[in-house]
Amino acid sequence: MLEVDHVDLHYGAAIALRQVSITAEVGAVTCLLGRNGVGKTSLLRAIVGAHPITRGAIRWEGADITRLPTYERVRRGIAWVPQGRDIFPLLTVRENLETGFAVLPRGHRTVRDEIFELFPVLKTMLRRRGGDLSGGQQQQLAIGRALVTKPRLLVLDEPTEGIQPSIIKDIGRVIALLRSRGDMAILLVEQYFDFAKELAQTIAVMDRGDIVLSGRREELDEADVRRRLSV
Repeated sequence: MLEVDHVDLHYGAAIALRQVSITAEVGAVTCLLGRNGVGKTSLLRAIVGAHPITRGAIRWEGADITRLPTYERVRRGIAWVPQGRDIFPLLTVRENLETGFAVLPRGHRTVRDEIFELFPVLKTMLRRRGGDLSGGQQQQLAIGRALVTKPRLLVLDEPTEGIQPSIIKDIGRVIALLRSRGDMAILLVEQYFDFAKELAQTIAVMDRGDIVLSGRREELDEADVRRRLSV
């Protein structure tokens, strides 16, 4: 599993995370909820190695990865779908998917049929530039690119943001399918409780850089969770 153990993170003098601890188990979805600006993305950046932490430890599959660079974490099976998708707008869909090859051995550098089974629209748009896709199609491309790396931990930062309802349903279906296979841990950051409760086994709520509520989905008071998410 993923273990984040009493992590602090600073941006200069400003503290973004305070003593944050969270776990994500293989075969389950762990959802991190919270309003804008409470530290959710900072936590994901710490997990994938995009920003160094000040104190604490991060462990994956029993190994301490706290000081490993991002590319080494990817090689160990961690994939990140960032907020805003960050696809390459001038590259084609195929080329965007192939950027995931960098961490794979040469003999495994192929876009598996599974990617197109999960996201059929990508197969019909392989020659289109990423920047020409709709927001929802770009989100599917970003998730597909992450899956090309064959991750064992998939980290998703607000995959429903700015996406039309039909594609939100498709993304939810894919997350549920990946969870059901039992060979991947999924850490999902969301603002919307309704989406999270359909998928997550464990839910944690952040506020001002702290985890203020956490537990199994069925054990949490839904009204309390919603209150902590309201503006």
